[in-house]
Amino acid sequence: MKLTNRSKVASNKKMTFAEKIYLPAIIKGMGITGKHAIMTLTGKLPTVSYPEEKREFAKIYRGQHVLKRDDEGRERCTACGLCAVACPAEAITMTAAERTKEQKHLYREEKYAEVYEINMLRCIFCGLCEEACPKSAIYLTDKIVKPEQNRGSFIYGKDLLVESMENRIDVSDRQTESQKKALK
Repeated sequence: MKLTNRSKVASNKKMTFAEKIYLPAIIKGMGITGKHAIMTLTGKLPTVSYPEEKREFAKIYRGQHVLKRDDEGRERCTACGLCAVACPAEAITMTAAERTKEQKHLYREEKYAEVYEINMLRCIFCGLCEEACPKSAIYLTDKIVKPEQNRGSFIYGKDLLVESMENRIDVSDRQTESQKKALK
């Protein structure tokens, strides 16, 4: 049974001398490189001066994470750990805590994530964390993760992940229909 149309039949054909020294492959690669060099010199390749010009991202682009708040400003995350379990790179760690009566205006549920960290160096931006979240608390935005000089600054805590009420991030394009219904 064929699973894809890309499968090829392997042959036991003997390689010629030119194939053994990879000469045709080298010439083909040099041809592609030469073609790109000529196109760059003549100005036919589209180049972007990055800091001044920015390319538009596709709708499905996955960038920096955000922990969403509800309309009252309370954090949606309940520290259930499903995002950490779903993460294939094991980039998400969290510590759950019990909400006190004084914290009722800060957190929606009785449990909340006291510590929530994502190691951006390990993250593969697959989006499984946002699919696994039952409370629609975590999303991947279209923001680029900022470059840093040291590895420690790539561990993003709640201070960098939780959105502020003044600068709400619109994730409606990323939400599935079931997530949109659950939030209404």
